[in-house]
Amino acid sequence: MPEQPFQSEGAGAVAGSGGTGGAMHLAASEAEALERHPPPLSGGPRNTTPEAPDPSAPYASATSADRPRSLWSDAWRDLRRNPVFIVSALIILFLLVISLWPSAIASGSPLKCDLAKAQQGSGPGHPFGYDGQGCDVYTRTVYGARTSVAVGVCATLGVAVLGSVLGALAGFFGGLWDSVLSRVTDVFFAIPVILGGLVLLSVVTSNSIWPVIGFIVLLGWPQISRIARGAVITARQNDYVQAARALGASNSRILLRHIAPNAVAPVIVVATIALGTYIALEATLSYLGVGLKPPSVSWGIDISAASPYIRNAPHALLWPSGALAITVLAFIMLGDAVRDALDPKLR
Repeated sequence: MPEQPFQSEGAGAVAGSGGTGGAMHLAASEAEALERHPPPLSGGPRNTTPEAPDPSAPYASATSADRPRSLWSDAWRDLRRNPVFIVSALIILFLLVISLWPSAIASGSPLKCDLAKAQQGSGPGHPFGYDGQGCDVYTRTVYGARTSVAVGVCATLGVAVLGSVLGALAGFFGGLWDSVLSRVTDVFFAIPVILGGLVLLSVVTSNSIWPVIGFIVLLGWPQISRIARGAVITARQNDYVQAARALGASNSRILLRHIAPNAVAPVIVVATIALGTYIALEATLSYLGVGLKPPSVSWGIDISAASPYIRNAPHALLWPSGALAITVLAFIMLGDAVRDALDPKLR
């Protein structure tokens, strides 16, 4: 009987185990290779070059909508969508244009009068008629806008600058300066505006607009000062102010760079609304005879001159009164729109 080649059970077991493990290792290696480089769906070379990212993809770069917006950019976006702001801004723009160039829409002179045409109604070239002195009402209404707008703008700038500076200093430093300024503003608040104008302007002989502007600034700055003081006190307590102080920033830098930009919004709102009231105040003082005086051209002077003839020539009173009312209303509407846009509580 032929002898069989000897093979131990251990060797066979090892050989069998080694063959099975090698096959499993080869299969795993091929699977990983297929996952890394899958074969093409159709015949042809396989493209292994990585694709470049699409720069137009939404995740490739940040869009403008992802950028943080400031208070002023949000306010401007809201104002552009507000019809009240658009209407009032167009009216104010028209008033500014005719104030700078009144001759563009009124060819005559506001001081040229003809008594033979006194109290006559509208006619060719004179759509508003004539007043009691025979002056063209249309021309005087157009030229009156220059005086009223000039007084309102200059007075508002003076009130805003003086009141903001004094109020900001009182709110930032506090102490004795704050106490003194608070008592001084209380004294000015106790003075009636019309009575003060009658007393102070009655002794002025100048016929320019500057005494009226000075009077408005004198009695108007306490209101802006109170607003600026409260805004500065609120902004002074914020964390970024404390951080700037901890980093060694000076008082002037903290006040101008950190507090003022965040406290100016309420001042702008109040000043915009006050501009319309200052125009009405100038007309009131001129109507009473202590503001602007003839031969100056003002809506208040025209209203005062046309009041005795309201039955015979109502048009001489209605046109300057209507222009004054529309102007004041436009600035008040503009201030309300700006307030709604700048107040974060109303968003």
